[in-house]
Amino acid sequence: MSPETLIMKKREYSEQRSPTLNTVLMVEDTIRKAGEVLTIGKLKRMLPKQVMHQTLMAVIDYLEYSGKVVVHDDKVLWTFKPQSKLKKMQGLAVR
Repeated sequence: MSPETLIMKKREYSEQRSPTLNTVLMVEDTIRKAGEVLTIGKLKRMLPKQVMHQTLMAVIDYLEYSGKVVVHDDKVLWTFKPQSKLKKMQGLAVR
């Protein structure tokens, strides 16, 4: 198994849910805009749409793996700061 392989946490759910891209983006945006440490319960209440617990945990596992959030004791904090090389370049117009 290569180090790039995504290994999800083993969760004892009877049925594992897979999130859609829209769900991942919705959760990511909500955590990013919160600007504070969120509990899983508070995050669920802040989301614009209801998300099943298993699906939400799969999204949080993915965001933790990708380095965008830190999870500790069922609390989540956004930590990702994108560094765009295009923004740093002088005289480049993006269309």
